[in-house]
Amino acid sequence: METIDTIRINFEEGQLFILNICLAFLMFGVALDIKISDFTAIFKRPKAPIIGLISQLILLPILTIGLIYLLQPPPSLALGMILISVCPGGNVSNFAVHLAGANAALSVMLTSIVTLSAIFVTPLYFGFWTNFIPGTEQFNSIIEVSPAKMMNTILTLVFLPLIIGMFLNHRYPSVTKRIEKPVRLLSILVFLCFVVFAIAGNYDNIVQYVHLVFFLVLIHNTLAFTMGYWFARLNRLPVYDAQAISIETGIQNSGLGLILIFNFFDGIGGMAMIAAWWGIWHLLSGFALATYWSKKRKNDLKTDIS
Repeated sequence: METIDTIRINFEEGQLFILNICLAFLMFGVALDIKISDFTAIFKRPKAPIIGLISQLILLPILTIGLIYLLQPPPSLALGMILISVCPGGNVSNFAVHLAGANAALSVMLTSIVTLSAIFVTPLYFGFWTNFIPGTEQFNSIIEVSPAKMMNTILTLVFLPLIIGMFLNHRYPSVTKRIEKPVRLLSILVFLCFVVFAIAGNYDNIVQYVHLVFFLVLIHNTLAFTMGYWFARLNRLPVYDAQAISIETGIQNSGLGLILIFNFFDGIGGMAMIAAWWGIWHLLSGFALATYWSKKRKNDLKTDIS
């Protein structure tokens, strides 16, 4: 009987090209929010950004490894969980933080730093953390990817669109202001449509294994949100900052994850389904959490006034 570790998600070369274009457009949308001052601000108020970076870059992968050892998912799902944990955030997290009424400036700063550092961090981190995943010997020929090749892909599909978007933001701020919101919404819609078509093309496999993916993503994502929030609070950051760090830790760029899976990991079914379902689920969970915090903030404000 075929297992989730042996299936491959069906993707044609033309579809992969379209996915690459979608990711580049997503990154362009992220860049429209990024300013040079986002990077210089870390030196003026370093505590919150540093706590946020530790939560995303160090604690999230450690949490993921712990969850893998605890739940012992099939190796291909474990690889997908690790890949997602080392991917940067995106404009979805910025949108959710703004909706929550949390520290949007901190969110954009963290997204900017982590996304640009992904050129080096994502391939090197993935190679490092996979050494701790049991049962992946069958994938050795696939997961031993040259970090340089992965860096080149991220440079082309992530870094260049970011630079173009940042240049437009810096040089033509009035134009950027007009197109920022439509581009952000369109980029999310484009990615969602692509995921839906990908799921439709692999419906039988997804129906057979969705129960495994659903609960893994639910637990992983919930713990990521929770860890980000309480790590920030334990370090005496205000709720305003803690909520931003929570959302940044819980929302990852699953589009980049899918790109890497189809470019470098032969479309391993477990990895692809984790990334695709994460892309849908973190929108639902992130916006639900943001809506809850937004309503709570308004209710607390009414209570204080009365």
